[in-house]
Amino acid sequence: MTIQESLAEAKAAYHELMTGRAVAEFRDQNGETVRYQAANAFRLAAYIQDLENQLATTCRPSAPMQFWGR
Repeated sequence: MTIQESLAEAKAAYHELMTGRAVAEFRDQNGETVRYQAANAFRLAAYIQDLENQLATTCRPSAPMQFWGR
């Protein structure tokens, strides 16, 4: 998997988490509702930032060529 693919997947997961679609909800044996979030939003955001940093260092444009002499 490329960095771009990982980043797209992580952003999609973050979107799902932030919009409430990545929350599992069930009733336990006492009838109480339990909500479980599949991922920690802060850790996921840090992972996205790390991937973006990796991508920035691998895709950094080089300096323009300069010719010296006559």
